[in-house]
Amino acid sequence: MSHITLVLPHLLPLPEFAPDLVRALQTPALAALLTRTSTYGRHPAPDTARALPHEQWLARALGVAPDGQPAFAASAMRGFGLEPDVGTWYIVNPAHIQIARSHSMMADLRQLGLSEDESRLLFEAARPLCEEIGHPLRYGDATTWFLRADDWDGIDAATPDTVTGMDLTDFVPRGKQALPLRRLQNEVQMLWHAHPVNAAREARRLPAINSFWLWGASSSAGTAPGRVTGIDVPGWLRGLSDQSYARPERIDEVLAQDGLVVVGTLAASAIAADWGSWLQGVQQLEESLFAPLHAALVGGRVKELRLVLSSRETLAEFTTTAMAQRKFWRRPTLDRLS
Repeated sequence: MSHITLVLPHLLPLPEFAPDLVRALQTPALAALLTRTSTYGRHPAPDTARALPHEQWLARALGVAPDGQPAFAASAMRGFGLEPDVGTWYIVNPAHIQIARSHSMMADLRQLGLSEDESRLLFEAARPLCEEIGHPLRYGDATTWFLRADDWDGIDAATPDTVTGMDLTDFVPRGKQALPLRRLQNEVQMLWHAHPVNAAREARRLPAINSFWLWGASSSAGTAPGRVTGIDVPGWLRGLSDQSYARPERIDEVLAQDGLVVVGTLAASAIAADWGSWLQGVQQLEESLFAPLHAALVGGRVKELRLVLSSRETLAEFTTTAMAQRKFWRRPTLDRLS
């Protein structure tokens, strides 16, 4: 029998929308998992200025939070088959920055539709600029690159999902080395502005890749994470995963072993405040994930299930077992989502 920890970012709706959304859901398996528990706790994140609650939780759980903030770069590199040299490495995400009248915003990286071919061309264009200033650039996948910058150690940068859709003025990277970072960003922006990749993307009415976001600094000596399965997760988290799926499939394989499972299906909808799409996503997870998990618990194939749910501001943790699911006097409800 397995012990599973299931992390579900953005399954907690924002408080102002929660009552209506909870009433609209028809998810009896999820309700049973959240109600018939042996332990339950809910607490606000102490500081979401640089990372969302589930990102902070993952960093602690995987042992890559030396200063309380996510330090994922070196471990993610190893997941892409890249051995980090001794030094300080950062995750680099090609990005689209939208310029509004009074502020600028970064688009959700999930919505860029950046192909491997496009990303490779932009990467090769930017690499000489990085290497000229002594900062090697490495390619992970289309949305996930890595930059070594030992002399930038101390830059205080937020995670992409923290800043997406927000005023970037509040999230400008801080630290004594932020100025050379901004100088490199400006040079890359000018180079990519006239790049054929962006001309072709704009012709197809796709957002231009006009900047990059840097974060997740860590030492090459970082520890390797334990067993992780990623389902519909961003590139950096795929790098931390032993196995990764685009959708909740092969769920029987996941249930058969101990481990940590992260499901990112709801992130794009919640970040965009598209609550109609969020409702559809939760209903689909009921069929593909929550119902099989509930059946596995009741049937004894899973010994213990730990659920870690989050919103932008809050984290909630639940533990349930087959014995807890027999608490028939507890009427299953979704009240704990509110």
